Formats: sequence, C-alpha cells, structure tokens
Amino acid sequence: MRNLNEECGVFGVWNHSNANQITYFGLHSLQHRGQEGAGIVVSNGERLTGHRDEGLIAEVFKDNAKLDKLTGNAAIGHVRYATCGSGGVHNVQPFLFHFHDMSVGICHNGNLVNATSLRKSLEEDGAIFHSSSDTEVMMHLIRRSKASTFEEKFKESLNVVKGGFTYLMLTKDALYGAVDPNSLRPLVIGQMKNGAYVVSSETCAFHVVGAKYIQSVQAGEYVVITNDGIRTEKYTTDTTVAISAMEYVYFARPDSKIAGVNVHTSRKKAGRLLAKESPAVQADMVIGVPNSSLSAATGYAEESGLPYEMGLIKNQYVARTFIQPTQELRDQGVRMKLSAVEDVVSGKSVVMVDDSIVRGTTSKRIVQILKEAGAREVHVRIASPEFLFPIFYGIDVSNSAELISAHKTVQEVCEYIGADSLEFLSVEGLIDAIGLTFDAPYKGLCMECFTGDYPAGLYDYETRYLSGLTPIQKNYLANHKQYFNREGKQYV
Repeated sequence: MRNLNEECGVFGVWNHSNANQITYFGLHSLQHRGQEGAGIVVSNGERLTGHRDEGLIAEVFKDNAKLDKLTGNAAIGHVRYATCGSGGVHNVQPFLFHFHDMSVGICHNGNLVNATSLRKSLEEDGAIFHSSSDTEVMMHLIRRSKASTFEEKFKESLNVVKGGFTYLMLTKDALYGAVDPNSLRPLVIGQMKNGAYVVSSETCAFHVVGAKYIQSVQAGEYVVITNDGIRTEKYTTDTTVAISAMEYVYFARPDSKIAGVNVHTSRKKAGRLLAKESPAVQADMVIGVPNSSLSAATGYAEESGLPYEMGLIKNQYVARTFIQPTQELRDQGVRMKLSAVEDVVSGKSVVMVDDSIVRGTTSKRIVQILKEAGAREVHVRIASPEFLFPIFYGIDVSNSAELISAHKTVQEVCEYIGADSLEFLSVEGLIDAIGLTFDAPYKGLCMECFTGDYPAGLYDYETRYLSGLTPIQKNYLANHKQYFNREGKQYV
C-alpha cells in the first residue's frame, strides 16, 4: 500500500479552557496548507476524544455540536493536503489510539522517505495498519520501543524515521512536538495572554488566536509542554539546517515568518531580483497570479518601473489548484478560479509573474485566459528556479514524469504554455531573496526540487529516483555541485 506524501498544517494548544475553539480557529488560519480533510483531538486531563472527516475545517465542524463535544483544556488538530489515491476518512488526522495503559493523539506534516521499508518491517513483526498514511508508522515504533518512558520511546523513534516532518502528539499529561534533523518543515510556539501555549506549522495562526511568538522548534529538537511549562530537548545532534524553499515560494501564508523571515518580504524581493535578472522593458504592465504570486509581482513592478495592475481575478472560494489530487481537477480548478480583467489587459503587453511552474498545464491555461481577453503579448516571469526534480519530503510531486522542466528546455516550455517569453529566477537569486544566513548549504535552505540535492536522503525512493532521471536532469547534476550524498550527509 502506498505511503502518502503530505504537506499539511498542524496546530496544538495546552492549558486553555476552550482548547477546541482555539484549535478550530488555528486550523482555519492554516487551511491554505490542506483542504482534503481536518480533525481535532482534545484531552480533558483524563480521556482523549476526537472528530475528523473529509472536507474543509468549516465543513467538518459545520455541526457545532461536534465541536462542542470535544471538551478539554488541551488539543491538537490537522488540516490535510490532498494526494492522489489517498482519499477516505481513514487517512484524515489526527489519529487517536486507545491502548490499555494510555491514549495518544498524533498528527504529522511532511513525508518519511523510509516509511515503506519501516512499514514492511513492522508488518512482518505483527503490526496491523489502519491507514495508508506514514504517520501511523511513528505510533507503531513508539509502542515497540523498549525504552522506559513515553518520552524516551518517542525520542528513540524520532531517530529511526527519516525525511521531512513535524509531529504533534497529545497525551493526558503532555503535548509533544518534534521537527526533523534538517528543519525541513517549520514548527513554531506561541503563548496567549492567559499563559496557554500554542504550537503551529505557521506563525499566521497566532494572529487569529491572540498568541505571541516565543520560539521555533529547531532542527533535531522536540518540545514537551505540561502544566509545569515548556521544555525543549535534542533527540539528535546530527543536524544540518535545510528549511524547504517551497515554504517561502508557495506554501506558507504571506503574513507568516519562517526562521525569522517574513514570507511576503522574501517573495517581494524575489520579484525584484527577477526583474533585474530578466527584465521586460517593452511591456505595458505587470500582473500577478493570485494569491501566492502577488508579492513577487509587486516587487517586479517596483524594480522595473512598470505599473502593477490587477489583470487576473481569483474566485476566493475555490481551493488551490496545485494541491488538487488529479490533473482533471487541477484543470477545472483553474477555469473556476481565475478570470482576466479584459478592460485592463486588452491590447496590452503583459508581464505575468507566477511563483512556479510544475506541470505547466496551469500556466498554459492562464496564458490562454489572458490572450482570450485580448492581451497582445504575455511575458511569463517565474519567481523561483526551474522545478527540475521531484520532491520527496512533503508534497505529491514525487515523480519526474510530472515535471515539465525535467523534459523540456525553457524555450520548449515557453512554446508549450503559449507565452511570448519565459524566464525563471536563478537559484542564487532565490537564496538571496529568502535571505537565510545559516552556516549550511544554500544558507540553510532545502533546494531539492531546483537542484536535486536531498539533505535527508532518499532511502526507499532512491531506485525510483535514479531510474527516472531525464537527460535534462542528468545534465544539470553533471554541471552543478551537490552538497549532499544520497544518505543526506554533507560532503567533506
């Protein structure tokens, strides 16, 4: 059975009398990270209860009685990113396990690259899985550990799983959070005015619940929150910071901060650098593709001296097309989501700024929409490098066959999408735009999809990856330095 790639949102709260409501509001702020399913598990100090279902958080809890039943002062919640072939409530988190000696709620953001081999080993040892999600692997590891305490079992298990991940776990005594040894997936902690702690995938969730950011969970760390306060521990010292660049490019909300860097600011700077690298001096205007590209578009316009116009309008009630599970749904989503402002673009030469090109079908449709509205020229500028390599640490782009830039040159992609010109931001430009300063490769970024460099290794994916390399990918790898070997260790 297929283990699932997930780019999701997690949220937790400790020591708040309305933990269910706080978690609901937190998840609502993280809805952009996943729209397939949502759930909440609550503890009242004695027992854990939960509810989960498919759909948006507002749909899952549209019956207020379902949320009202989740009474307690601690909770964790999850919004789930849609992946192909992974439907069904059995894969919606948080999972809630009742054992003879304790109950545990668990949710997870990211992907384990050794989940398949771990699952096989666990099944051979008698484990029975109830979902196809690799989140469940962690609980089986914990229950099989011979360590003396739950915390030690968790710590031991964290050193077994590989990949990009954040975990939240809830027991009646504590709230636990953990981040992978590369900090690929963010996890931040805030505190409310009444002293309650909240934990989230992004800082944007703090705004709506009235919490103040206090710290991030760093690479290779786990945090334990109890009535005695908060405690942070290391489960490994073998760490290299490599925060996913795609968090800044696409996934995170513009008002979030990751590693101290505001997402909007980094995207706007990417647009400025893109204008310097790839100007379009004869154009009449700059437009952005709503919503994740608007920041970059304003940066491009300001740097180039061209007017910024609202040339595309988004229906805000349509889910993000990049994270739809099938190509058919993605195509339909574009048609429903975007429309051109004909009076703005008709007869004009337009610079269309977007955050990325993955499969190319969305870009092709948007260019078509603009030209149908009368745009004389459409010059596409992408505020990230070419998406050349599959992602194995969190989103469902784990096959080179889906990546148009892995099979076509820039000029061929330009012709496919019907643009008059096409340019991408350089790898160096993106690193500079984000502006991290860690003493690590790419200054602390994971650039896997742009450079084929995998800091957490490939493990179960290695054979598929190597056998699927295209001539364009092989040429890139042959001409660019790689910082990590296939085990995820830095070259000396």
